[in-house]
Amino acid sequence: MGSAAVILNSDGSSPQTLSFVELLPYLYQTFFGLTVLCVIYINWMLYYRRSPCAHEYRADNEKHFTDEKGKQVPFPSLSDESTLDLSVIVPAYNEQDRIRPMLDSCLNFLTDVSRKWTFEVIVVSDGSTDGTCDVVMEYVRQYGSDQIRLLKLYENRGKGGAVSLGMHSARGRTLLFADADGATSFQDLEQLESALLLLASNDMTECAKKLHAVVCGSRAHLETESMAQRSIFRTFLMVCFHFHVWLFGVRSIKDTQCGFKLFTRAAARILFNNLHVKGWAFDVEMLYVAEELKFKLVEVPVHWTEIEGSKIVPVWSWLEMGYDVLKIWFKYRIGSWVIRK
Repeated sequence: MGSAAVILNSDGSSPQTLSFVELLPYLYQTFFGLTVLCVIYINWMLYYRRSPCAHEYRADNEKHFTDEKGKQVPFPSLSDESTLDLSVIVPAYNEQDRIRPMLDSCLNFLTDVSRKWTFEVIVVSDGSTDGTCDVVMEYVRQYGSDQIRLLKLYENRGKGGAVSLGMHSARGRTLLFADADGATSFQDLEQLESALLLLASNDMTECAKKLHAVVCGSRAHLETESMAQRSIFRTFLMVCFHFHVWLFGVRSIKDTQCGFKLFTRAAARILFNNLHVKGWAFDVEMLYVAEELKFKLVEVPVHWTEIEGSKIVPVWSWLEMGYDVLKIWFKYRIGSWVIRK
């Protein structure tokens, strides 16, 4: 027996019963109206809500750093010529417990007498509410602001936003993005530098000119071991995410999410001027743009140790990243986002 609906007459007389077939026009009109509203909303989100070109807002008080004497000094710009060999960008959000050993390892390696490169470390506090900034300022007073600087963001921008603003404040002809947890050994930087040297035809001065290259640290060689330590469900989600990235995002790099990547200055200028995604999936957009522009991309195995205190929330963060990856592909495909060269 078919479904029916009861509708009262306007004069209050006995109700009439409508069959499902008679209700179809009303259902169709409702569905059509909702579809129109959805189309209008999606159109507004994709075309009118923001510019197709990436834009990074930066408050006036985020354009300066405090030196070892307490003086406010303006940051340089990524558009300027390089004045150092290497800039290390470290995004940090509430990392007071993990950043100290990371900075000790980083600075001990970079100040080794066997290394001839000049360097700077820029720690980007992404709206931290703990003692992260105080810890970093201890190192500023110890090493001097020419070697380590604090970029203090007063609002949380997400990891991608923090890395982008740090890159825009750097002086190096090569720029390294490194996670604050210190999970990757800094000794592996030499492997990334060697790979970059090969791309530059053994002439590192090319890195300050027109060489567009990215060398990515990779944990892909550790995947079998890590899968053995994970639950079946988490392993399934990881495999699905990697396939999702390969299908909609990046195909030349197996491990897009490793927080240890080395850029030439020319590459960083373009990539971080095109960064729309501010969350965990910013690496995917960055490498997606690099592939679209035919940049030189290399993946180098690195030593990696899992450090407690990760800000990634299992399952939820992966779902968020999966959505962002799909959004990256979709928005570039329909022209809602465009690449500025």
